[in-house]
Amino acid sequence: MARAKDSPDEPALPAGKEGLSRANRSLDASLRPPKLDDFVGQARTVERLRVMIGAARREGRTLDHILLHGPPGLGKTTLAMILAEEMGRPIRVTSGPVVEKASDLAGLLTSLQEGELLFIDEIHRIPKTVEEFLYSAMEDFRIDIMIDQGPNARSVRLDLPKFTLVGATTRTGLLTAPLRSRFTLQTRLDYYTREQLLSIVRRNAELLQLDIDQGGSDEIARRARGTPRIVNNLLRFTRDYALERAGGKANAAVTAAALELLEIDRHGLDEMDHRFLRAMAEKHNGGPVGLNSIGAAIGEDAHTLEEVHEPFLVQEGYVLRTPQGRVLAPKGWLAVGLTPPSPAGGPL
Repeated sequence: MARAKDSPDEPALPAGKEGLSRANRSLDASLRPPKLDDFVGQARTVERLRVMIGAARREGRTLDHILLHGPPGLGKTTLAMILAEEMGRPIRVTSGPVVEKASDLAGLLTSLQEGELLFIDEIHRIPKTVEEFLYSAMEDFRIDIMIDQGPNARSVRLDLPKFTLVGATTRTGLLTAPLRSRFTLQTRLDYYTREQLLSIVRRNAELLQLDIDQGGSDEIARRARGTPRIVNNLLRFTRDYALERAGGKANAAVTAAALELLEIDRHGLDEMDHRFLRAMAEKHNGGPVGLNSIGAAIGEDAHTLEEVHEPFLVQEGYVLRTPQGRVLAPKGWLAVGLTPPSPAGGPL
């Protein structure tokens, strides 16, 4: 594929800087592992994909449809790219909110090549009226579209090349049962362990040409909330901080200072997490309380709280989800430096 030319409006770089800028962009793109052998973590998911890829290669057929689900930043997009690389097939990338009409989906599907992968991120956000067109496309590799309206309306059947749909979602429950059942493999990605994050830190620090020691690596892995995407974001900022403030070297003290500047504490809690916990403690006496009330108290959308902040707080035991609402756990009270109330309302 031809590379797009540099924009004529892009300011010229000083002598010797253009190559460095392009190298940095190349380094950032290379942070995604290219093969399953390079992918860290998610052992069960990786093994399932190995089986499917091996069988498809052995029989010379198209890979079956795959649904990847789990919290943001755990590698769903990366795994889709790896699938295309392992199968030696091109991949088309889109997202659920982009596919607004049936004609959008029909245009995507009819332009696919034989064996190509179609990756739809946030697939649960495809409108239900459009989603129904995927049923026959996934099962029979054909779609029926209506031409004209009123008495002149007629149905036209279009045959599609055999393709692989790879869907990614953070909210599996929003997918309809008919769509979910058409995926041969449905596999969940879970948060990473500290050791797995350390492995990612070491690999990507080398790719970013960051001189970081074991102490600095530990700081990033501890504060990355079990998420590789956050590891990469913290690594990039730490590299910038080290270049500006520490001669390019990131030890434990330098890394900790960089992450404190981002207001990320040693447990991985950021400013919004602390506001979330403090609002529950100070304004709602620890709950139970709904996300809409918490969002109104801290000026954040309830959907963002549910998708971005709450999963980590619940998994780490700071917040409990109950039928009545969210409740602040003892660990959450300690995180904001407050004492949980006694059942009678006084301090313990």
